[in-house]
Amino acid sequence: MGIRGIIDGKRYWRAHVARVKALPPDYRIVYEEMQKYFFKVGPVDLADGTLLSGIVDFFEEGVATGKGVLELIGDDVAAFCDDLIKDSRTYTDIHRESIDGKPGTAGT
Repeated sequence: MGIRGIIDGKRYWRAHVARVKALPPDYRIVYEEMQKYFFKVGPVDLADGTLLSGIVDFFEEGVATGKGVLELIGDDVAAFCDDLIKDSRTYTDIHRESIDGKPGTAGT
């Protein structure tokens, strides 16, 4: 990644954070918890930015329709997060594979 990519990445992230800060407090709290969850166990392709920005899009639509955040995602935030990444390879999967000792899977 060159300097242009770094600058564009920072610009994108700042715009993303501004959108999150514009959400109502209940949405913002839930988003921040989801973000922490994804950063811990989340998908390997989290860096492409579509998952987190998609969540903000979804939350902005919920705000526009006047729904509460728990009306959109339900009471179990972790289950909602797991459902979003159910078909994605996660760092947890990689860790499990390395523990299981499957040859050729560690570090991929």
